[in-house]
Amino acid sequence: MKILVTCHHTQKNKTMTIQFNTNKNIEGNDRLAAYVTSTLEESLDRYSSEITRIEVHISDENGSKAGQNDKRCMLEARLENRQPIAVTSHEATIEKAVKAAIDKLKASLETVLGKLKNY
Repeated sequence: MKILVTCHHTQKNKTMTIQFNTNKNIEGNDRLAAYVTSTLEESLDRYSSEITRIEVHISDENGSKAGQNDKRCMLEARLENRQPIAVTSHEATIEKAVKAAIDKLKASLETVLGKLKNY
């Protein structure tokens, strides 16, 4: 399933697009897309002026088989005038995988963008 969400940040006069993808083993529904989108917007607000697009890929790597940490969340942030940043997290639940991937992405953004700007 693929869902495209466009987020407008009026105070920064920027638009960030979030592309949400799931594999065949994950039921990609509007509730899951809304959860991921709102969590991303809230968590990455301070970087939103630099991010033009975020691609979210959520999958269950074992499908119907049971397994630990088989939920995968890959985030790719496209930055304005910079190389994209991609991070991946494997956890027991989709929510934990999303949260861990966002934490990794925030750390990477902080490294790439540095502390030169006053956020």
